[in-house]
Amino acid sequence: MATITTGVLLMRWPLLSALLMFMASTLHIQLRKTDYRGLAIVCTGLGIAAACWFATGLLGITLIDIARVWANIKTIMVDMAYQAPPQFPVM
Repeated sequence: MATITTGVLLMRWPLLSALLMFMASTLHIQLRKTDYRGLAIVCTGLGIAAACWFATGLLGITLIDIARVWANIKTIMVDMAYQAPPQFPVM
């Protein structure tokens, strides 16, 4: 019994995000059939957000990791801008 309880506790967030993806897909289909295209787009966005949440949860990526990656990207881009030649075209 403890094994089942532990499994449910560990899988609650991935299960919830999978349920959210399913509900968003179902709502998207129903809203497209009834010509509520704006709400269908919102449901699509929610489905994509749930899919990203699911994938990051499975990979063990947290918000702290995402913040570190973003800070690293920002540092690299600033360094690249400093090393660019002065005549480099900016669009």
